[in-house]
Amino acid sequence: VYNVPGRTVADLGTDTVLLLAQLPGVVGIKDATSDLVRHVDLMRRLPKSKSFALLSGNDDTALAYMLLGGHGVISVTANVAPRAMADMCDAALKGRLDQARAANAMLMPLHTKLFVEANPVPVKWALAEMGLIGGTLRLPLTPLAAPHHDIVRAALREARCL
Repeated sequence: VYNVPGRTVADLGTDTVLLLAQLPGVVGIKDATSDLVRHVDLMRRLPKSKSFALLSGNDDTALAYMLLGGHGVISVTANVAPRAMADMCDAALKGRLDQARAANAMLMPLHTKLFVEANPVPVKWALAEMGLIGGTLRLPLTPLAAPHHDIVRAALREARCL
């Protein structure tokens, strides 16, 4: 289940997720609400016998989500800084809090600045800026607006990607 009300204008409440979790083909949630209170409530109300993946859908709250019992993140930032995101997640899930916090702090500029325009436009631009892909886009994507280049470039530098 993917709950992303910011893009769908539909929000799967906790009661709905609990009903969906009873279906055999529903094995987890990607929660892009950034609502950590809801996350804790869902964890509390899920049957203890139920194996159900709890994945953050927002990089900027992923560390908190994992520290509150989440299992990981489906990440935008990981497209640009996969090793650093994997290290942050690993540290969080293993309780190495100082390491997880430091990694998250380094990545926070990417967590936020990769959304100066609609995803995946800034990610595609960042990957091209890093020399990892060509600069060609196909519709409906359009190039990152020039005023955002320095913003994303600065975030790449802060995250040690450039």
